[in-house]
Amino acid sequence: MQRGGNMPVPRRKVRPLCVMMMFNIFICILVGISWTLRDGNGVRQKIRIPSQRFWRQQVPSKSFWNKEQQRLDFIYNPVINSGLSSDSIIELPGWLNDTGPLNLCEPDNRVLVQISDYNSLPQRFQDFLLHMRCRTYPMLLNQPSVCDDKPFLLLAVKSLIPHFDRRQAIRETWGRAGVIANRTVVTVFLLGNTVSADHFPNLLEMLAHEAKLYKDILQWDYRDTFFNLTLKDVLFLEWFNKHCPQTKYILKGDDDVFVNTLQIIELLEGLSEVKAKDFFIGDVINNAAPHRDSKLKYFIPESVFEGQYPAYAGGGGYLYSGELALRLHNVSREVALYPIDDVYTGMCLKKLGLVPEKHTGFRTFDIEEKYRYSPCIYRNLMLVHSRTPQEMLTIWQGIDHPELDCQ
Repeated sequence: MQRGGNMPVPRRKVRPLCVMMMFNIFICILVGISWTLRDGNGVRQKIRIPSQRFWRQQVPSKSFWNKEQQRLDFIYNPVINSGLSSDSIIELPGWLNDTGPLNLCEPDNRVLVQISDYNSLPQRFQDFLLHMRCRTYPMLLNQPSVCDDKPFLLLAVKSLIPHFDRRQAIRETWGRAGVIANRTVVTVFLLGNTVSADHFPNLLEMLAHEAKLYKDILQWDYRDTFFNLTLKDVLFLEWFNKHCPQTKYILKGDDDVFVNTLQIIELLEGLSEVKAKDFFIGDVINNAAPHRDSKLKYFIPESVFEGQYPAYAGGGGYLYSGELALRLHNVSREVALYPIDDVYTGMCLKKLGLVPEKHTGFRTFDIEEKYRYSPCIYRNLMLVHSRTPQEMLTIWQGIDHPELDCQ
């Protein structure tokens, strides 16, 4: 015989108890529904049934880049991927299932038939589209230890192999590495390679000597063209993620810009940790759209891209935090390569839900001619485009002069 709390409840009492519990739950549901169907005065409201879908069914774009982006949006959709294991295979909708070559760095011959005017596009377009999916290239020159001292500011300068004079002028002026204003500054130059069709002399031995002497050259084995500047950005972010993740800030610029490094450090020292998280400033361009005139440098045909551009900072130079650079590296995998590098960076920022901030100190479209040679003007600016090596030396000597009176 069992005693006290161990005594079993007779089976016949369980059923009425369950019925009563279910009945109470049912009453609560009815009361809840009744409450939601009444307005503030207690008047019963009619249930409204939506007459249209509350989502839009995605339809394939006619433009090649947009269709590629739709494919990536589907693959990286967190709702679709949330229930999948790492080994799961995502089945794409039929119109997105044209995956191209298995090796993404093989020529993508789909473009020959998917882009209606492919054969009439400039050669630079054809080359870009054939290799648009490739993001992996061997590194020829590396500086893996350049960020060992955890720099406050990394100056990443896009350059070309023959531009020895520009790089040297930068080293002697605004890109001087070391301790500046009590902050560690490091400079690296970002380079690709050349092919015989570029009609450049073979300067690789000179470049190797330069890299050994200054230890600031990063070079990858891809063809260094205007359309591949986007690739240069992506490869730099990958390198940064591996070798410089603790860098505080990055100034990305061309090798023909003048940068007031002292003014930039002064600005950055006043930033809070909260502000630094999403920090990205430059000469921001809003409400831009692709140029459709084939004679222009920035021409983009409708068969390649349709739509408006997001807000983006002019590619001559912009400033952003190292923390944001790591996030840009991750999100760049979800954005199809685009042939204009500054627009592509704007696309990546938009994917992160961010908008670049305009700063009047960035003048990527130059300043008025009458102020061009005034040292005092440059003391209050961050970046000006464009300047020759000789002009860089002259301007730097002017703003670095202790006796300069700009009152």
